[in-house]
Amino acid sequence: MRMNPDYFSPKPVKVGDEVTLKIEEVAEKGDGIARKDRFVIFVKGAKKGDEVKVKIVEVKPRFAIGEIIQ
Repeated sequence: MRMNPDYFSPKPVKVGDEVTLKIEEVAEKGDGIARKDRFVIFVKGAKKGDEVKVKIVEVKPRFAIGEIIQ
């Protein structure tokens, strides 16, 4: 099985980072979806069009999870 090279590439965020994001769309489960350097960040409770400040709480190989702090 070939691994996707993006799996190991450096991520644009790390746990503890605080970033301001524009929510571009909403996932099936209702989480807001934003991107930073094409890297997906899910934000619980955010709606499409929101601009939110989030703290990154988890980083996976293909996405991160952020919580609204402001």
